[in-house]
Amino acid sequence: MPYFVYKIAPGITKIVKNLEQMADFEKFKEAKNFAKEQRQQDAESGNNYKVIFAENNIEAEEKLQEQREETILREWEK
Repeated sequence: MPYFVYKIAPGITKIVKNLEQMADFEKFKEAKNFAKEQRQQDAESGNNYKVIFAENNIEAEEKLQEQREETILREWEK
């Protein structure tokens, strides 16, 4: 299964995300390095770059669009 690198641009709300597939790689190290380079080149725009492991690009986009509940911080974790 490949590793996909996505550029996530700020959307209208937190629920709406603008996803753009940048590349896909067979090895995590290559994907990580590519994402790191993109983050450095695009540091001031507010875009995020994510590496995601998925069967195909449709599954990758579904995973990136999922809404997760925020973790509950315990008093000792603050």
